[in-house]
Amino acid sequence: MKNVTIYSTPNCTYCKMTKDFFVKHNITFTEHDVAADASKRAEMIERSEQMGVPVTVIDDSVIIGFDEGALKQLLDIAA
Repeated sequence: MKNVTIYSTPNCTYCKMTKDFFVKHNITFTEHDVAADASKRAEMIERSEQMGVPVTVIDDSVIIGFDEGALKQLLDIAA
């Protein structure tokens, strides 16, 4: 199983779309609210080199925004 982490904020539409995608495909993930957690926000910026959300990390790969194709590819989900 791959290690999936999402850095998000509570009111972000694309964050919700990404988390809904994970739920739909039974993907276990760890979520960090970067609006409430300054240390996780700093970690996200260090990993992604930007401040926009969502930032999804799958193993060592970083996806910025909601990119269903990239999520499917990295998680080995058939199109």
